[in-house]
Amino acid sequence: MIQSATARRGMLLAGTIAGLFLAAPVFAQTPPAPAAAPAAAPALPPGSPLIGRPDGNEAASKLAPVAGPPLPAAADKLPTAQLKLPPGFNIEVYSSGIANARSLRIGEKGTVFVGTRLGNKVTAIVKKDGKTENKVIAEGLYRPNGLAIHNGTLYIAELSQISKIENVEANLDKVNKPTVIYTDLPKDEAHGWKFIGIGPDNKLYVPVGQPGNNVLHDKDHGQIRRIDLDGKNRVDVALGVRNTVGFDWNPVNKQLYFSDNGRDWASEDVPEDELNRITKTGEDFGAPYCYQGNFTDPEFGWGRKCSEFTAPIALTGPHSAGLGLRFNTGSMFPAKYKNAIFLARHGSWNRTNKFGGDIIVYFLNKDGTVKSSEVFLTGFLVDNKYVGRPVDVEFMKDGSMLLSDDWNGAVYRISYGKARTASR
Repeated sequence: MIQSATARRGMLLAGTIAGLFLAAPVFAQTPPAPAAAPAAAPALPPGSPLIGRPDGNEAASKLAPVAGPPLPAAADKLPTAQLKLPPGFNIEVYSSGIANARSLRIGEKGTVFVGTRLGNKVTAIVKKDGKTENKVIAEGLYRPNGLAIHNGTLYIAELSQISKIENVEANLDKVNKPTVIYTDLPKDEAHGWKFIGIGPDNKLYVPVGQPGNNVLHDKDHGQIRRIDLDGKNRVDVALGVRNTVGFDWNPVNKQLYFSDNGRDWASEDVPEDELNRITKTGEDFGAPYCYQGNFTDPEFGWGRKCSEFTAPIALTGPHSAGLGLRFNTGSMFPAKYKNAIFLARHGSWNRTNKFGGDIIVYFLNKDGTVKSSEVFLTGFLVDNKYVGRPVDVEFMKDGSMLLSDDWNGAVYRISYGKARTASR
């Protein structure tokens, strides 16, 4: 009995040891518990300009839209002394203290109206008895960036609607409530601010940009529309437009010329921004399949050719952000500038070495194509930092030119010859 029990205990011990040896490889191969995953980066809001920024790229990670000062600059702090123009030209402060000054329009009585992308007001600059006064004529609006004026009526483009104030120059001493005439606009924040104009056909033109950096958009985005002055009879006159914030009509051939900003995050140098012209209704300028006329988009360009679309008549620089443009029809400037295009380049943000922040002039051939160009005004970009950012240009009755600067909240006047006070 004793021998039998001892034998059973020996067999049990041997089995336990054998089991441990058999189980040892299993324990040895069990992976360690995974480390906690790093916290996910916060999601970017729809349409954010940072969508598409290359991951893991140190240079790209430092690039983001450049925020301007929180308040307008005082008149004596504006950078007029360092702005450079061709010989014979002068620049002076026309008005200051207008936060985020953007689109400019001039009334029949000489009132200068100023829109804003970030604020909620439309401002009128009034010159009287040698004094300058800025008057709020409409407020409580949402991104009232775009302005147009026709037969005494001021048209205001907000993010998703267009309204009007009739007989506006007779109502400068009160805050007006605009009458809404058009609401068929998307509410996308990305590229949602509008630039509007009234053509030689007495129709209102309004663009709708892509709702993001590079987006395969629907039928209601990426275009320039034409509507009647009462908001009816929409026609899409241009397609494939990523984001235009400036256009004007050639006084000779009556064709519409517009700036267009190319996509971000393809590289620091391409695509370049564009100057385009519309020669027929419904013309397609390529976005998002093709940019700058010869750059097939790496995301959406598969199976498409740039030859399918209308090429720009000029490239305006890498990420230069060409915005407001006007044809010079006045007689103050030297003859070579007659009927030339003055384009305000707001300046790049998604380049390591910033580019733009100036005014460039395009001289045209008789057939409306671009013959040549030259930089007209510089000095807003110093040591790769902005001291001002040009937005829109507009010509006064005396032939001088106004320029808005949303960085400083100012409007400047550029004249030629002996400096003199602007005429109304």
